[in-house]
Amino acid sequence: MSSQPLILASTSIYRSQLLSTLQIPFQTAAPDVDETPLPGESAEQTSLRLSKEKAQVVAERFPDALIIGSDQVALLEGEQLGKPLNHDNAVKQLRSMRGKTVTFYTALSLLNAANGEMQTDVAITQVGFRDLSDEQIERYLHKEQPYHCAGSAKSEGLGIALIAHIQGDDPNALIGLPLIMLVTMLQKQGVTIL
Repeated sequence: MSSQPLILASTSIYRSQLLSTLQIPFQTAAPDVDETPLPGESAEQTSLRLSKEKAQVVAERFPDALIIGSDQVALLEGEQLGKPLNHDNAVKQLRSMRGKTVTFYTALSLLNAANGEMQTDVAITQVGFRDLSDEQIERYLHKEQPYHCAGSAKSEGLGIALIAHIQGDDPNALIGLPLIMLVTMLQKQGVTIL
């Protein structure tokens, strides 16, 4: 078992809850990176770049740790959907998504800050949304307030009622942290889960 501390480069309560399911000790640290997509960057490239940047920024404070960086970008008909941040933006996002399939790219980076070795990968999840009425969207937003979730949909909460179907290799990826992928990366760094 690796003796390096494990740091989750995220302040997301959902990522922290997911990582807790592995029953290994870890700390969290705010990554403080600008999440604006770069011109011409694909959704997958944006998620991967940001997951790496989050790990690298936090590594400056924890030079001997294993750092987990993750980022998620939603893509609808060629347009990246970030975090709506407010009610009006969330309404627009959910109206544009109704009856359609959205692709969520959840990138994962594991940086060994001690030696600079970084593993990266991206989990892709296809999410089909129900054809919701404006009233259903408003009720959902008032109850859930998912303003810090890419695409305005929290599948781990009431947002599951927005969804008609999900297709992907890791059910945790949609919530924000691909645990199946992470377990494999941690094993390569000598961290045994079981």
